[in-house]
Amino acid sequence: MDKIQNEIKNDYYQQHFPNDGQRFVAWYLRNIHLLDAMQAKDAMTDGANDKQIDAVYIDDDEGKIFIIQGKYYTSGTIDATPVREVISAHRQLCCDFATLQDNANPKLKIKLGEISNALENDGYSIVYELITTSSFTDEARKDIIAFQNSLAEEDNPKFDAEFIAVELTDIEDNYYRAMEQDNPSIHHVVELEKGKYLFTEISGTRVLMAAMPLKECIKMPGIKNGTLFQKNVRQSLGHSNTVNKKIKKTIMSDRCSDFFFYHNGITAICNKMEEIENGRVKLHGLSVVNGCQSLNTIVDCSETVKKQDSSYVLFRFYEIPQHDRADSISTNTNTQSAVKARDLRSNDKRVLRLKKAYEQKYPQGYFATKRGDITPGDKDKTYTVELASLGKNLIAWYSQRPNLSYGETKIFDKYFDTLFKNEYLPEDMYALTFWMNKIMDIWTDDNPLSLNETILTMKAYAPYHFLFAVSSIFAKINGNNNVPSPNACYQIALKNNMVDQVIAIAANCMNSAFNSESENAATQNRTFIPQNWVKNKASISAIQTAVTNYMAFLPSMNPAQNKILKDNLKIDPKDFSYRLTAD
Repeated sequence: MDKIQNEIKNDYYQQHFPNDGQRFVAWYLRNIHLLDAMQAKDAMTDGANDKQIDAVYIDDDEGKIFIIQGKYYTSGTIDATPVREVISAHRQLCCDFATLQDNANPKLKIKLGEISNALENDGYSIVYELITTSSFTDEARKDIIAFQNSLAEEDNPKFDAEFIAVELTDIEDNYYRAMEQDNPSIHHVVELEKGKYLFTEISGTRVLMAAMPLKECIKMPGIKNGTLFQKNVRQSLGHSNTVNKKIKKTIMSDRCSDFFFYHNGITAICNKMEEIENGRVKLHGLSVVNGCQSLNTIVDCSETVKKQDSSYVLFRFYEIPQHDRADSISTNTNTQSAVKARDLRSNDKRVLRLKKAYEQKYPQGYFATKRGDITPGDKDKTYTVELASLGKNLIAWYSQRPNLSYGETKIFDKYFDTLFKNEYLPEDMYALTFWMNKIMDIWTDDNPLSLNETILTMKAYAPYHFLFAVSSIFAKINGNNNVPSPNACYQIALKNNMVDQVIAIAANCMNSAFNSESENAATQNRTFIPQNWVKNKASISAIQTAVTNYMAFLPSMNPAQNKILKDNLKIDPKDFSYRLTAD
């Protein structure tokens, strides 16, 4: 609590938020959800007519919409009233969305539009988070469990939803888990009950078999942020998944004591197991390779689980220091249930060919294929290509569809065969990374190129539109409607010291496209929802129009600058290729 009280006194919180309640929510967004300063400010909806919704944050990579209600208290406990406020917000979202939006404050109107679009077009789930610096009364806990039960038992919900109540002790745990994203090697001590665990050795491998209490499972670090599952072939699939729904229903029912018999068990590996004393075992380099869905569901039912003294799940811990053997175990322990293609793309032969070619061309570089991969200390981070980022860059540049870049699911499922059928040159892969790094260099609070502040808040979306703008600039200057080679663009811009100028022109065109659409919406008396705009092909047309207008007016407005661009950004026609179809 002292940490929160001290940190919300910092200038950022004092200058941008009028009261400690908002400052606390902003602190939570920054320190637990790891949003930057602009994103946290953009997420805030608290104020008059906030309809019990203090903040909204959409996590596109996880496919989740976080709706947050905060209660900042310096003493005392929190009763059931805030829980019922969240229930009221849920009912309005389910039953009377239009009225809710009509009566909401301007900031919430925009966020509700984003929520509607994500639910309708992308199949996202909603996570309600009630966060407090206090603790819940027994009455509040009863209402929390009842609401969680009602969400779990809905047979045909309008959208998939879950409710998480976060009190001060949970915030402390979540804070340290969030910090582990910078150092994802997990070390954890498990508390096991006498007579319910066994050490043995099989094929030269040390094995620990344990009936783990469910309430011990929720103490494991790295569940919510995914770091515990780095070696797993997939992350949480959400609560629309049939198996996850059944797991949750069992936990919430009076048959929870039979959970051990209903569940196949969880498999984890570690570098070393150290028995500190009877029942206490320290696991070094811990990673769960089968059980991601179960552990996420168990944590989501934490209030119920905390009260369960007779509910267990089978855990198998293997001491496996060898990386190749660990990967093999991860894949084979997940074959009992369907694994979608995108979960295994890191091992796809096309990806592995790209990795090999890239690292042969750039020995100082690294091609990271798996989530959680860390650039080795002897490699140059500026030459690191990350598979997920590459896929997003490819669809923005080669498919000319930056509106599809924000989420990994479609890229590594629906569009994977289209995007990765080509043998991309290592030079082009590096060039895409170079251009994106240059773009992200200006994505700062200082805002050196004076981008519209709302564009800056859309860090998960807008950089790919910026990358698309760069490709459009080269195409327009060269009078070619096809897609330019990223490397050819990089080489000519670098040779003629034009990289910064290209980035500046792209920023100008981004602002122009965004402002034009915003003004059009105001003229037509309709709400402009920025995140919906960047997810729509209308944003592509707007950027192309902005680039065309810039180049059309430049000869008369600045002839010298026009000549510099024409002379210094000319590339060979053979460096253009046809667009890869992605729609």
